[in-house]
Amino acid sequence: MRRLAGAAVLSTALEWFDFLIYATAAALVLGDLFFPSFSDTAGTLASFATFAVGFVARPLGGIVAGHLGDRFGRKPPLVGALVVMGVATFGVGVLPTYDTVGMWAPALLVFLRLIQGLGVGAQWGGAALLLTEHAPVERRGFYGSLVQTGAIIGAVAGNAVFLLLTANLSDAAFTSWGWRIPFVTGLALVAVGLYVQLKIEDSPVFRAMRDQSAQAEHAAGTRKSPLRQAVRHHWRAILQAAGAFFVVNATFYILISGMLDYGTTHAGLSRTTTLLCVLGAGATQIVTIPLFGALSDRWSRRKLYLTGAALMGLFAFPLFWLIDTGSAPLTFLSLLIGFTIHATMYGPQAALYAEMFPAEVRYSGASLGYQTASVLAGGLAPFLMTAMLAATGSSWSVSAYILLLSVLTFIAVYTIRESFRRDLYAAGSRPAAGVAMDPQVVERSGG
Repeated sequence: MRRLAGAAVLSTALEWFDFLIYATAAALVLGDLFFPSFSDTAGTLASFATFAVGFVARPLGGIVAGHLGDRFGRKPPLVGALVVMGVATFGVGVLPTYDTVGMWAPALLVFLRLIQGLGVGAQWGGAALLLTEHAPVERRGFYGSLVQTGAIIGAVAGNAVFLLLTANLSDAAFTSWGWRIPFVTGLALVAVGLYVQLKIEDSPVFRAMRDQSAQAEHAAGTRKSPLRQAVRHHWRAILQAAGAFFVVNATFYILISGMLDYGTTHAGLSRTTTLLCVLGAGATQIVTIPLFGALSDRWSRRKLYLTGAALMGLFAFPLFWLIDTGSAPLTFLSLLIGFTIHATMYGPQAALYAEMFPAEVRYSGASLGYQTASVLAGGLAPFLMTAMLAATGSSWSVSAYILLLSVLTFIAVYTIRESFRRDLYAAGSRPAAGVAMDPQVVERSGG
């Protein structure tokens, strides 16, 4: 578990570092470089729109990886996702700007962002299921939360790199070449992918399910599509999983990306101060996400999630009231509370999703729910935030947006059937008579 957990955290951190540095760059510099003929607001909107494009591709990445992961194992799609993301991120780092190649620059930027979306859409399900399906049942929430923690480490590392760059480079140097430095490190993901391929075993749940399914399919003469089975028989759970992620995903991108623009243009804070507040508050999730994941092993994941959704709705307006003071300490406090509430839901999420679906469609179902919400909520959040601020001139519209998503998430989670500590080996029906599972495999997974 230690080796697996380390590989999962490292791969997820690098994957999300690559994906989320785009969010920071979109808020700080991409609008001027790739959309120079636009006004400041329009340029920011355009750069956030290309940021959202990556989310459009995430469900497709989740669909492809889910089908392959349920058919061939959790590991192969994960390895492919790491390689695809690394190459695409490196491509952004060496991409010429509008001044050099004209309209080809934003076109190629959109294309590479789509490829990034495919990669991150494929990655989450593989990493989450490798951990939750390997983990002892009494620690499933904690180990599942490490995937989420890896995403936060990647986000914090991305902001930290940009903070160092902006603090040590002139504006001209940062705009000219400094912003490229985080992107060219994307090739490190290729090396991690090779390590996972060579050193990590596939999920014991998948191996047991594969042996069981092979016997059943041989007897019946059929070979069912996991994706088709997930959509046909578990569409309700997919919609519930998507709804559960709405406010979690939207507030995350509002906090780590939207606030970078809001703090400088609306609250009167400097770029460095805003980055420091976001970085410091976000870094606390490295502790709070595993903490709430561990708490979900003692308390119902569903109840913890419902508590977080309710608290996020209540805090939607105070979140901006504190930042609007223009005080750095109050801004940090506001972001700290927001990130902590977010962690109450994000920590237990991987285990909650794993327990919502039977073994044979788990990768497909969990990935579809997760990535569908990422398009409808997360990818559009910074864009909608900027648009609503421009239209209303006030933060109340964004607060109302967060409140609405909190209500939708609360309803979705409330309708989820309690599946705390579910047997992850269980398929849609119990194993057929005469099909035995390796007791050593069951013991290793806590089943």
